[in-house]
Amino acid sequence: MPGTPQRLSAPRLVNLVCFALCAALIGYALYSQTYLGLEPCPLCIFQRIGIALLGVAFLAAGLHHPRGWGRYVYAIAIGALALATALIAARHLYVQSLPPGSLPSCGAPLSVLLKFTPLWQVVRKVLTGSGECSEVNWRFLGLAMPGWVLLWALALGIAGVLANLRGRDAGGRVG
Repeated sequence: MPGTPQRLSAPRLVNLVCFALCAALIGYALYSQTYLGLEPCPLCIFQRIGIALLGVAFLAAGLHHPRGWGRYVYAIAIGALALATALIAARHLYVQSLPPGSLPSCGAPLSVLLKFTPLWQVVRKVLTGSGECSEVNWRFLGLAMPGWVLLWALALGIAGVLANLRGRDAGGRVG
């Protein structure tokens, strides 16, 4: 009926809310780096990339709002990105659980990189962040930041996969 506002379908709403959550997670990561002074290590950067790509997949699914087999493509993409991000976060938690001194720093010292690595790779490595991957310098409710990324990646992945596999439009019809 013309003039009647359209309700968002459940899958579209879930995808757009999950996109907003991913944006908020990236926003907090940037806030913690800029204002709290928490420099990201390479594993932190990979987790940020994973959450950002997950957000892009949610946004694409929300805007595209596919029907038929397209829902499965988005469900698989969201599931794979969430799983990859969760695995990186789990690896980071493992590294943080090791006893101090049992693990070398995440990257070679700059002098070694400059000696054995092409300059463009050194610049790329330096721009991805600094710090020790085994260092725990932030906790909330007893969990370090990679623990929260792990939980969020799993929750977002489950929500995205279920919403896109069980897609129904506003009238309750399977789309």
